[in-house]
Amino acid sequence: MTTSVSAPAALASAKRRTGRGLDRGFRYLAVGSGVLIVAVLASVAVFLLIRAWPALRAGESISSEVGWIPAGSSVLSVIGPLVFGTVLAAIVALVIAVPVAVGIALFISHYAPRRIANALGYMVDLLAAIPSVVYGLWGVMVLAPMLHPIFQWMVKWLGWIPLFAGDSAGNASNPPRVLMTAALVLAVMILPIITAVCREVFLTTPPLHEEAALALGATRWEMIRMAVLPYGRSGIISAAMLGLGRALGETMAVLMVLSPGLAYSFKLLVASQQQTIAANIAAKFNDATEMGVSALIATGLALFVITMAVNMVARGIVARRKDFSGAN
Repeated sequence: MTTSVSAPAALASAKRRTGRGLDRGFRYLAVGSGVLIVAVLASVAVFLLIRAWPALRAGESISSEVGWIPAGSSVLSVIGPLVFGTVLAAIVALVIAVPVAVGIALFISHYAPRRIANALGYMVDLLAAIPSVVYGLWGVMVLAPMLHPIFQWMVKWLGWIPLFAGDSAGNASNPPRVLMTAALVLAVMILPIITAVCREVFLTTPPLHEEAALALGATRWEMIRMAVLPYGRSGIISAAMLGLGRALGETMAVLMVLSPGLAYSFKLLVASQQQTIAANIAAKFNDATEMGVSALIATGLALFVITMAVNMVARGIVARRKDFSGAN
């Protein structure tokens, strides 16, 4: 009788020990994964800093060894214009893409019939699978000639605005490769990311909030404005920051569409004014000397710092609103 009672107890005790062992193993695996990510990030930062140090230490003498750095200039003096061009292109792309992405996400989540919503969502997701080189070809061969007459009109009638000042030279068969075209290509590229995140955030809005707004007599748009958008605000910010990170690091599309320059210029419709860090690295890396590679890695270090800063700011903004429920 004692044996029959103790056997189930022993079996239960063995299961508990096994469960505790699995829990301990999973905890160690999770902690190890987190440490691995930190270690990889730290190793990348150390690698960039070590490889960039010779170029940073060389000062103005580096211009004699690196052809793309103007005479009498140091790496730090060209990092500034490259950072400016990178951030300017990414911000213009973000300004164009975010309103469109939010509108598409709202249409998919709250307006379109289910079949249309599913088809449209699939098409938006499909945009993310297109290689960046294809976007670059489309931008050079289709988008730039199509936009050239519009850019000429903007220069003529809106040239008093600094962003649209200058001379949009060229013709439809050989349009200038300007930052505005590159920003539009980037906007199309980051559109699927922002749309997908916003769509999922809008779909998680508590139904009681939406029904309460409708019960009070709100129209569908008023319900979205009072319940859906406030609830998804942190999600929209997160989506925008993800898109910004993609735009900051995009290489091939910008390289193919934009005519490079090293100027602090806000002129979006004039060629040879700006350049992005990633596109400059891709263009100069193959023919670079040892010191030239070090200079390019120094610019990559700047891009690394910018991306880290953007993500930290985004995490801070989202963390401040993580307890927001939409009811206050």
